[in-house]
Amino acid sequence: MSSSTTSPTLLSRVRNPADKVAWREFDARYGEMIVRYGRRCGLQHADAEDIRQIVMVRLSKALLAFNYSPLRGKFRSFVGRIVRNEVIRLLSRPNIASRRVDSDGGESREPVNEEKLDRQWEREWADHHLRRAVARLRRTYEPRSIDVFEQLLAGQTVERVAADFKMTTQAVHKVKQRIRNRLKELIAGQIREEDQPNG
Repeated sequence: MSSSTTSPTLLSRVRNPADKVAWREFDARYGEMIVRYGRRCGLQHADAEDIRQIVMVRLSKALLAFNYSPLRGKFRSFVGRIVRNEVIRLLSRPNIASRRVDSDGGESREPVNEEKLDRQWEREWADHHLRRAVARLRRTYEPRSIDVFEQLLAGQTVERVAADFKMTTQAVHKVKQRIRNRLKELIAGQIREEDQPNG
């Protein structure tokens, strides 16, 4: 089973602690996102990696009893609560709080804001799905088209991209629309599979 697609069976497989392959897939899929979230919250890389390991241990126990129910919320909320609680616990330690960094790389003395942590989790989850979808597209689309799209995502103007790639602006618009539509389909599918893990 490829880790590039969100399999409805992965959540059921990780409920079996003996299924090491499933846990490697799960960690490959979500571990980097957890580290990125920790960094977004101001943690140094080593502390964010600690969060990743702690969360994976907690999830290995919590997922044993996890059953999807729309009334209980989405999978991202389930994981998000565990991650956020560990981040808050870590940030509450005096030795960690003094090592927090802000977005410019300097020290941060800002108090922990739980609403902000929740917003950052939602942004990181969205970014995670975008990264996964782009990675999937890279395997099926012409590399040049992906490069064009990524330049646009990075904020380059259509005119600038057209000049850089020696294309017409109309051709750039077509690439943008085609890839954007496919990304929306892929992301919707990924989220649907996470929110309906039982099929």
